[in-house]
Amino acid sequence: MKRAKGLTAALVGLVACAGLIGCAGPDAEANPHTAVPDRFTGQQLDWKACGAPTLDEVGAQCADVTVPVNYADPQGPTLTVAISRIAGTAPQRGVMLSNPGGPGGEGLDFMVAVAEAMTPEVRARYDLIGMDPRGVGRSSAVDCRWPVGFGLHSAGLDAVGFAESVAIQGDLAARCAATEGARLAHVTTRNTARDMDVIRGILGAEKISYFGTSYGTYLGAVYMQMFPSRSDRMVLDSAADPDEYGTVGMMRAMGPANEAALDLWADWVAARDGVYHFGTSRAQVRGAVQDLIRQAADKPIRLGEYEIDEHWLPVVLFVGLDSPDQYEMLAGQIRTIADAAAGKPAQPDDTLDSTLGFALQARPKDNSAQMAIMCGDVAAPRDPAFYLRNIEAARATQPVFAGFTNNITPCAFWTPPAEPATAVRNAVPAMIVQSTGDTRTTYAGAVALHDDLSASRLITLQDVPIHWIFGRYQNSCVYSAVNTYFLDGTLPADDRTCPAD
Repeated sequence: MKRAKGLTAALVGLVACAGLIGCAGPDAEANPHTAVPDRFTGQQLDWKACGAPTLDEVGAQCADVTVPVNYADPQGPTLTVAISRIAGTAPQRGVMLSNPGGPGGEGLDFMVAVAEAMTPEVRARYDLIGMDPRGVGRSSAVDCRWPVGFGLHSAGLDAVGFAESVAIQGDLAARCAATEGARLAHVTTRNTARDMDVIRGILGAEKISYFGTSYGTYLGAVYMQMFPSRSDRMVLDSAADPDEYGTVGMMRAMGPANEAALDLWADWVAARDGVYHFGTSRAQVRGAVQDLIRQAADKPIRLGEYEIDEHWLPVVLFVGLDSPDQYEMLAGQIRTIADAAAGKPAQPDDTLDSTLGFALQARPKDNSAQMAIMCGDVAAPRDPAFYLRNIEAARATQPVFAGFTNNITPCAFWTPPAEPATAVRNAVPAMIVQSTGDTRTTYAGAVALHDDLSASRLITLQDVPIHWIFGRYQNSCVYSAVNTYFLDGTLPADDRTCPAD
């Protein structure tokens, strides 16, 4: 059965304690191998200026934390985790750690944006801690030396396109294995949660509060499972279902959500046909987009220094559909690509140039850390036929995104995970914040996490297709709920639904 609730959940916990692993206390799951030596938990940090404008402007400081590569071998090799601190003026609640998602997202300056959504009273009470997780950014970073920047792309329109995907993804996985070696198996969410607890100890906090969005909600939930007695005020914004986390279940759930967002975007574009010239109805705009993808499959579209084919054009759409604030930007980008396809003079704007440069040229660097974390967390099916069946089954209802959200990934060629995936089932209080139209972490996933966290409350933003709310998308109801919880620890008596402002 998928979910254990109430008495069943309690029995599951009792059986686990009576089994071969045993239970040594409330945080027994955290370190199933060897206790973390004092040389990690007692290290003195060398705080200094971060050298990043967004952080330096708010007076943040940065430091490097040394942690084991493998917590089962704490005397073995080490790696560095980079953290930042924006000090509170009256930090009565101690520290608030954070993660911006991805996985693979650099988070040193993430709390700058989040702090802007906090009331002054909340902001004063915490030292806000940003972090580049292990394998990411300024931390000891994974660098698989990929020729592309992104481990996710569309399978295209037919078996030929899918065969190209299989070859590409197998090559990406092989590059990671060759360049990263044994360290790769330990760039995982469970080890990042252990890193967070080392950081907690170094900072002298008995517990941590936490704000995470997207993948950061999974990391937060894993920390709550591994370290329940050390979890304080936990806010999980745009939440992932921990049972579906990975490159299969979580990705497949994005298909219908992105098709629905594409409908809304097509309506917006159709109402502005005098500007974009894709048609005056949803069907006409969608038809123009699908024609453009077919054209890219026949012959890649040359735009400046880039060649955009059927594998990457859906990625441009996916990137642009995670907020209604981006509809105008996305419409302009697709108009530019369509002009290039028609042989008209066209150049990408700065945002599209950034997306294409990253995706097609790994510029300034690849995001192989994303696949390292996801593939290291959860095993994926290895048979290419599994993915092709899913793609073909979804094409009728997902004509644009079936090939993207069901495609094979490097995880199909990865070494199996070093540890089992974390089963999240606990009663640690938490606030889950979710929009009904989220295109990355779907609303159903947030409801599932809410079920798994039996003491949580769910704050729903109704009828807005936005991913990441607090700190990105102003809503007085959501912001009030989060700030109240961070201020005095008060969760609403019941779940709450917030209308759009």
